[in-house]
Amino acid sequence: MRSSNASAPCRIEWRPSRWLAAGLWSLVLLAPLSVWASALPAVVAWPVALAVAGFAAASAIRHRLAAPVSIVVPPDGDVTVSGQVADAFVVTWRGDLAFLAWRDGAGRGHRLVLWPDVLVPAARRELRLVMAARATGRMAGPVAP
Repeated sequence: MRSSNASAPCRIEWRPSRWLAAGLWSLVLLAPLSVWASALPAVVAWPVALAVAGFAAASAIRHRLAAPVSIVVPPDGDVTVSGQVADAFVVTWRGDLAFLAWRDGAGRGHRLVLWPDVLVPAARRELRLVMAARATGRMAGPVAP
């Protein structure tokens, strides 16, 4: 018989998404084509197309080189991101995408997106459950006045 471990924290390892990397690299090819297909004069289209391709390539490279991040979300207590306490930790869902936002100790805001290739269904369910438990714990008030 298996027992439920409802108080176990949710542990997630974020890494750069291969799906997002593929989308960014497709922009390297498609964005200049869209500039060339526009009604811009050739003297303007070429520099703009090169700039767009360079920006897309830089974004793809920056995403691919991003360091992995470990996130620990307990049902109650402080959320930690790479060993640092995360203030105002919020998870927003859009379908299978999870958007994480928090503030570090210095007050700077951070955001991560957990794509379906990074967050497997079991981990997605675990994160939904622990965030629901955190919300319920904050809303619980005294039973009697």
